[in-house]
Amino acid sequence: MNGRILIAGIGNVFLGDDGFGVETVRWLTGPDRTLPDHVEVVDIGVRGVHLAYQLLDGYDTLVLVDATARGGAPGTLYLIEAAEPGSLAPGSPVLDGHHMSPDAVLALLGTLCAGTGAAPPRRTWVVGCEPACLDEGIGLSDPVAAAVPEAVRMIVDLVRGEARQPVPEDDRNAAAT
Repeated sequence: MNGRILIAGIGNVFLGDDGFGVETVRWLTGPDRTLPDHVEVVDIGVRGVHLAYQLLDGYDTLVLVDATARGGAPGTLYLIEAAEPGSLAPGSPVLDGHHMSPDAVLALLGTLCAGTGAAPPRRTWVVGCEPACLDEGIGLSDPVAAAVPEAVRMIVDLVRGEARQPVPEDDRNAAAT
């Protein structure tokens, strides 16, 4: 693989705390933030199908940033490594471009990779935040808004750690051919 990292903010800004991923990547792209050249930050919002197709361009690591209901207190941050499709949440059999969970995006990516010969990211991480409110409305709840700066720090630390990860032997051999 090439060491490229894609950080994708996911969510619907019209559903309260579901906008967490979008707001977090907005902070990551602010004027006082600089990330290495091999890191790309995108606001995907509700365009899950677009994300799956973008991943065909070849990324070593994918970091999804999303509201993630796991039963904790609102504003709780989670760092989840996704081993394979199905490890994030139950998938939905319906392909709806505006309601695709991260798990559904990864499943679609697997199908696209099989059809094109492209390789999926070697590692996929989810930086999630427990939502307080997913009702219609613009703006994050206080606990979720307060979690955004810590999520940014978590992502920056994760990116730095990924940059130091050795490339697996199989990938070095593939790159040499």
